[in-house]
Amino acid sequence: MYDVIVVGARCAGSPVAMLLARQGHRVLVVDRSSFPSDTVSTHYIHQAGLLKLQEWGLLDEIIDAKTPALRKMHYAYRGVELNGFADAVDGVDAVYCPRRTVLDEILVNAARRAGAEVVEGFTVSDLVRSDDRVVGIRGRTGDGPEQEFRATVVIGADGFHSTVAKKVGADLYNVRPAAGFIYYSYYSGLDWGLHHKVGLNEQWFGSWPTNDGLTMLAIIGSRRHLKDFRQDVENRFQAVFDDVSPDMGEQLRDAGRREEDFRPMRYPDNYYRRAHGPGWALVGDAGYHKDPYTGWGITDAFLHGELLADRVHQGLAGERPMEEALAEYNKVRDEESAGVYDFTTTLSELTELPPFFKATMSAMSTSQEWTNKMLGLIAGVVADHEIYAPDALERLYDDAGVPQDQRIYDPMA
Repeated sequence: MYDVIVVGARCAGSPVAMLLARQGHRVLVVDRSSFPSDTVSTHYIHQAGLLKLQEWGLLDEIIDAKTPALRKMHYAYRGVELNGFADAVDGVDAVYCPRRTVLDEILVNAARRAGAEVVEGFTVSDLVRSDDRVVGIRGRTGDGPEQEFRATVVIGADGFHSTVAKKVGADLYNVRPAAGFIYYSYYSGLDWGLHHKVGLNEQWFGSWPTNDGLTMLAIIGSRRHLKDFRQDVENRFQAVFDDVSPDMGEQLRDAGRREEDFRPMRYPDNYYRRAHGPGWALVGDAGYHKDPYTGWGITDAFLHGELLADRVHQGLAGERPMEEALAEYNKVRDEESAGVYDFTTTLSELTELPPFFKATMSAMSTSQEWTNKMLGLIAGVVADHEIYAPDALERLYDDAGVPQDQRIYDPMA
């Protein structure tokens, strides 16, 4: 009998398991994959996520894996450019974009070191119930015999196709249609650094250096163009760079060498799922998913994983009823992610910026201080009121010399 079973051992599941095991709880983690192994991902870890890795004692392992430190961001959205970097917080003065073969193995090994039992290659087929409460899982390792494990709480950290979410019938809410699709791969021969650029034709590309001397290049296109894009991926991928930044498109054609196959990512609609019930909880993409445009998936997995581990511990330690603790986790998760969810789903349309965002971001682009502050907001280390509170907006517009009749204060304008 375990205290907790975690289904899924990647960037949401392993931190939950590690943190609960460090609290002395008996934890089992199962995953259908073996590690190290790859999975589709944006790779990007914002400073807010890196602060968690540092707190957990794992950031040095990311650095020791020779993951490049990125200390300047080039952000452009349909003519508005922000070039700079967020101020350092607690010594974290860079961002990192590790391959998932690197990151996930570090996280799984950390869970093991903490005392969690990890079973790789295990596929969950069903949940075990008693009196309408989830009390365990059923499945098998490879082609082996079916096994059953029991626990006080079963946590689904198994992605947006979550078996746990499906088996408990977790309700979806605040669903917003997916706007685009992604293709990405890894290139040598480029020294671009970190770029995040939206062009005038509803197209985006990103570049970020990762492990093994490679640069990950990705494009986002409007969902309605996916069928045509699939017909000629190589040339249409190149065409996005040519359209958004002709100079970089030329450099890609002349110097870039693709080292791996293209990875497509046709992600689902944006959603929240009810994240708790009798004997179960959801974390990561199993419970909350948004467009990859802002690269917040891994960071949110860390933040929400810690939040869930804290509330589960409270329930297991008898500090409060488990159902109350899990309900609070669901509530706080929703409240703390609402701003990023709105920002992401708005900008992921890749269309003209709403007037409020265009006015404020254009003003920020005139000042390095405000540029860095906005990039800090995107990185999760600057509170939104530091930019969007009325007095802050007034200072922003004053610093940028924006005429009174062009100042917009209402995000709904």
